[in-house]
Amino acid sequence: MGLGDNLNSEVRKILQEKWTRRDGRVVPESDDLQLGNHAVALEGTVLYADLDDSTKLVDTEEPWFAAEVYKCYLACAARIIRDEGGEITSYDGDRIMAVFIGNAKDRSAARSALKINFAVKKIINPAIRDEYPGDRYPIKHTVGIDTSPLFVARTGIRGANERVWVGRAANYAAKLSARPGPATQITDKVYQRLNQGLKIGSNEQKIWKLTKAPEIGNKKIYTSSWYLKV
Repeated sequence: MGLGDNLNSEVRKILQEKWTRRDGRVVPESDDLQLGNHAVALEGTVLYADLDDSTKLVDTEEPWFAAEVYKCYLACAARIIRDEGGEITSYDGDRIMAVFIGNAKDRSAARSALKINFAVKKIINPAIRDEYPGDRYPIKHTVGIDTSPLFVARTGIRGANERVWVGRAANYAAKLSARPGPATQITDKVYQRLNQGLKIGSNEQKIWKLTKAPEIGNKKIYTSSWYLKV
């Protein structure tokens, strides 16, 4: 059989095979899933943290400096996410995806976003200025968050596969992380599940601003430039 015949056979197998699924209480690893039509269903909150305008970074700076920026941002984001109980599910160039589950998943994801903003403003950018005086690239970023039922499957081929996250939260969080504007952007559903301590600042100012996002069907979202100290 040639490659075309093999691809045709594989596609038809995927479309015809019945799905088996189970409810999940933890974020599944790839080894927990089969390569066939097998999935884990769970309620999860997805966070995407993404560097802004990384095209400009790689176009105008030396590759080694761009790599340092990537590493600093992803290292800080990953440590904060894990400290808040999130599970890192993938790295993709200059962005990171994480999933939170459990009763506090929305609060934990929002706290992570606000702490990542602190890391950018108060740790990474000052360190870059100290190490490289002058007009070095000041990094900006956006974190998008949404929550929904998720359908987790394993995709790819034997020896080269990973988890795929199907559900509104994965799609919306990714699109919000690509929007211009304030550093943290969350859907209305996530906002409604936050406690007052994550809605009102210490000086009684509102942390979030209500707007709409055309990128996700003009739905209501809340944005914030605030940060939480790490």
